[in-house]
Amino acid sequence: MDINQPTQPAETTQTPQPTQTTHDEHPPAAGTVSGRAAGIALLVVLFASFMDLLDATIVMVAAPAIARDLHAGDAQLQWMLAGYTLALGSGLITGGRIGDDFGRRRVFLTSLAAFAVASALCALAPSAGALVAARVLQGLAGGFMVPQVFGIIRSSFAPAEMARAFGAYGAVQGLAAVAGPLLGGLLVEADLLGLGWRTIFWVNVPIAVVALVLGARVLPESTARQRARLDVVGALLAATAVVLVLLPLVQGREWGWPWWGWVLLGAGLLLGGAFLAHEGRVAASGGQPVLDPALLRLRTFAAGFAASALFFGAIGSFFLTLSLYLQLGTGRSAWDTGLVMLPYAIGSMITSGIGIGLAARAGRALLVTGSLVLAASQALVWVLVREGADPGYWWLALALLVGGLGLGLAAPILVNVVLAGVPGRDAGAAGGVLSTVTQLGGAAGIAVLGTVFFAALAQPGSPSAAGLPAYGQALATVMPWQVGAYVVAAALMLLLPRAAAAHHA
Repeated sequence: MDINQPTQPAETTQTPQPTQTTHDEHPPAAGTVSGRAAGIALLVVLFASFMDLLDATIVMVAAPAIARDLHAGDAQLQWMLAGYTLALGSGLITGGRIGDDFGRRRVFLTSLAAFAVASALCALAPSAGALVAARVLQGLAGGFMVPQVFGIIRSSFAPAEMARAFGAYGAVQGLAAVAGPLLGGLLVEADLLGLGWRTIFWVNVPIAVVALVLGARVLPESTARQRARLDVVGALLAATAVVLVLLPLVQGREWGWPWWGWVLLGAGLLLGGAFLAHEGRVAASGGQPVLDPALLRLRTFAAGFAASALFFGAIGSFFLTLSLYLQLGTGRSAWDTGLVMLPYAIGSMITSGIGIGLAARAGRALLVTGSLVLAASQALVWVLVREGADPGYWWLALALLVGGLGLGLAAPILVNVVLAGVPGRDAGAAGGVLSTVTQLGGAAGIAVLGTVFFAALAQPGSPSAAGLPAYGQALATVMPWQVGAYVVAAALMLLLPRAAAAHHA
């Protein structure tokens, strides 16, 4: 059920890790680690990755408890999730290039420390607004930290150890997907020291401290040979444009859809155009833009860009609305909610190996199949909840298991299949853009479909006080949009290359 880094498969799929530039590395021998030091170094970066991957799913299960304790409004609840993924996505490409230029070890340790501080601020948040702000800081720290994980592994491990390291990362990814809903439910229910939901953030702090101490001792430094000029203006334009578009979508209902909200939306779209124009100038001058507009003129990349946004945009919004339905509608505890969501993670783990193994021969077919299976899963959820009765654990578990099977077929290979239609010299930049799009798509999905859910919940015919019928109706309102997103994504995937790319990072 991981929506945080879904497009990062193991190294065996030969994915050009998306947040790294295409500069040549220093010779591996200059900064490699081996033996016990290599094992400790790997544990350090895997601990950091686990925290980042865990933080997306664990908050979804805890969201109702957070809302009750902090008296959070619907929009604030959306921002707690969307703000994290938006900030993380905004930092990925820039974070990767800063690590290339100023040292991956230095940037990794600094970002890890910032992630720990932001986690503590989340745990101490006295209000919903303070928690949203801390989540944005946490996501930004994650956006700078995650690219260094791949860079450190590639530059610091010998080839044989590198393959095992990326395999271990894939295992951690699967573990985080399973642990997220269960750990979130367990910590909320356990109410350790009376802290309730706050323990989901406190748990990051000791892990980060241990990783910092060990990382300072064993992680080697590495940089790229050629320093690239950061496209700071482009990064700021893109982030501002996205915020201006999402802000009225999330807040519009609470604001009463004022005219100036539409002005903000229009300004965001205009700023998006200014971003593309700026990126074109940067590319023409020989610089490295955040997004080279020339990539969008490639049919396969443009189709993959849109398919990725729709595919991953549907995932985050589904688990937010499902968690609210299960806890506030059916009355399940946070732990029971985690158990309902668990089959989704199990299903994705079952099929992800199949997807990766067959990607080089039938990548496009797997993508289309996975997306349509997800659409069928969402359609089954719609059938189960639309009558307003609790469908019970096993029916919900079946629907989510089906969805997880579809996710495992498509998510790990989507970037590789798209990159098969991109020239090798542009693969690194294109992969970085696609990785960012999955995060921004997730934030947009939470903003748009979360708003649809809360609007349906507030309709006169569906007062929230009615409990299960109201929440069932609200979730049923979202499901056709979910199905549509996956169906359209499947149609776009038909335009992609037949098999996955074999570009090396």
